Amino acid sequence: MIERPWLKSYPAGVPEQIDPEEFPSIVAVLQASLERYRDRPAFSHMGRSITYAEVDAYSRQFAAYLLNELKLKKGDRVAIMMPNCLQYPIATFGVLRAGLTVVNTNPLYTARELKHQLVDSGATAILVLDNFGKTVQEVLSATQVKHIVTTGLGDMLPFPKGAIVNFVLKHVKKMVPAYDLPGNVRFRDTLRIGQKHALPDVDIDAESIAFLQYTGGTTGLSKGAMLTHRNLVANMQQASSWIGTNARLGEEVIVTALPLYHIFALTANCLVFMKFGGHNHLITNPRDMPGFVKELSKIPFTAITGVNTLFNGLLNTPGFDKIDLSHLTLSLGGGTAVQRSVADRWKQVTGCTLVEAYGLTETSPAACINPMNLTEYNGSIGLPVSSTDACVMGPDNERLPTGEIGELCLRGPQVMKGYWNHPEETAKIIDEQGWLHTGDMARMDENGFFYVVDRKKDMVLVSGFNVYPNEIEDVISGLPGVLEVAALGVPDEKSGEAVKVVIVKKDPNLTEEQVKAYARENLTGYKQPRHVEFRSELPKSNVGKILRRELREEAKAKAS
Repeated sequence: MIERPWLKSYPAGVPEQIDPEEFPSIVAVLQASLERYRDRPAFSHMGRSITYAEVDAYSRQFAAYLLNELKLKKGDRVAIMMPNCLQYPIATFGVLRAGLTVVNTNPLYTARELKHQLVDSGATAILVLDNFGKTVQEVLSATQVKHIVTTGLGDMLPFPKGAIVNFVLKHVKKMVPAYDLPGNVRFRDTLRIGQKHALPDVDIDAESIAFLQYTGGTTGLSKGAMLTHRNLVANMQQASSWIGTNARLGEEVIVTALPLYHIFALTANCLVFMKFGGHNHLITNPRDMPGFVKELSKIPFTAITGVNTLFNGLLNTPGFDKIDLSHLTLSLGGGTAVQRSVADRWKQVTGCTLVEAYGLTETSPAACINPMNLTEYNGSIGLPVSSTDACVMGPDNERLPTGEIGELCLRGPQVMKGYWNHPEETAKIIDEQGWLHTGDMARMDENGFFYVVDRKKDMVLVSGFNVYPNEIEDVISGLPGVLEVAALGVPDEKSGEAVKVVIVKKDPNLTEEQVKAYARENLTGYKQPRHVEFRSELPKSNVGKILRRELREEAKAKAS
């Protein structure tokens, strides 16, 4: 362990160390919760709730099907390609209980992206929502997939609602393209067949790979982070030790709007709140903000997680401020920087502080979290979670003193085993001392709180000065007429690069000169945007992160 000057700031009740060996696997944590909270609701979707006892039965049946009917062996990879719905946690826990590895697959993947992930992971089975069956069909012959399980969004809903949902999606909204996947088995049939088999005892050791969690692939092809049972158990323990200071076991109700196939919601919502005996409300399409707000009005939720754009979207959707938020005690932001203007307004509207956390796919993901008892947003990503070392390193891997900006590096039991089949890529990010080099530029203050300044590759160099887009976005988002903003560097003959902001207006009368005048009041000269562009929307990832990379590539193409 390195020196931990922040211990004087550690929240009351949070241990310096956790015991990552307390549970041998995720399955052991799951089974403890299944026994303790059997009669409690575990997951709800589109009006149907299933209890922990039902999760136990259904996941056991699916696991038995995989082992007895498909004859899958320990360590085989199973891809799951679906949005938030009841089938996801059932299937995921079933795969884990069978001693297999989950390959989380973004259902919005193009055929090219899906082919890469299936080939790279060597998945031999896939569970896919009908809406995306056509994409699987397009790549199937080029992969090792031998077993296909299909399902409709309404398949786990009671009759006739489930049938109506499936009919509307296919025939009215035309969201289910025709596909041909010979030999596919319906998910409900796997449960019925699996019920006829006993689930054999499966020896799952802590170093077994639980998830192949693919990175976004911002540089080249995406890579699969090998997250072991030990990694995820440790991160559950770490996050629980922080969030648990406020949590009421068996009583928490959490809104899960971020997709469960993404590491943030997978760990924070599905796994940690499963450990708490919490009730997850699954939202399939949070981008339908009016529909999302309508759904929220029916839920006495105590917790919600999200990215900055999700919280901002809710705040700007009519009716959100009319929802009963008296039960809300935890609002957790992550995935991308939380903007002060959004955090301040969230506190004003909800009465609940928006607490920022930080993590990566490679850290399962939680690495730093702010204290749960914060009364105001503080602009930091918080303190390193229990059993986690963090430091700021310079270009020669030297440790930098308090206040200086360098690369944030992390070390702890939640750090991935490595990248699947890419030892050379693993060596680039994890050094010989076990430090994970995050690629994020950060500083640490005198109390041990860390502040992410920006992604290393997003930094803009203006006449030799470092400019961090996060800061520009944080400032410009405070202008009342701005709904969303992205900052980036574009080529400039005089200064090498210049700052450009791309804005989605809240006020249709907002002008370029107003933006520049506001910037002049709040930013030093070289940080001020030289270029302002207005758009109706910004490019975003599947979880709502604004994709600066796409904007940079567009600007580069125009300049060439």
